[in-house]
Amino acid sequence: MAILKSKAIKNMGNEERKKQLKELRLELVKSRAGASKTGSSKTREAKKAIARILTFNRSQEGVLKK
Repeated sequence: MAILKSKAIKNMGNEERKKQLKELRLELVKSRAGASKTGSSKTREAKKAIARILTFNRSQEGVLKK
């Protein structure tokens, strides 16, 4: 998984963001299963990317409601 930047998220369409979010959540589950007790960088990066997408989606909802 490549690091997902905010700029890339802004350029994605709504369906593409949903697809990416689903893939990242699946990857997070897989990385948690394979990670040691101390954690891994894959888990951390997946969590950050998920948070970025969810934050962007939430901000777009706020813009659309106004």
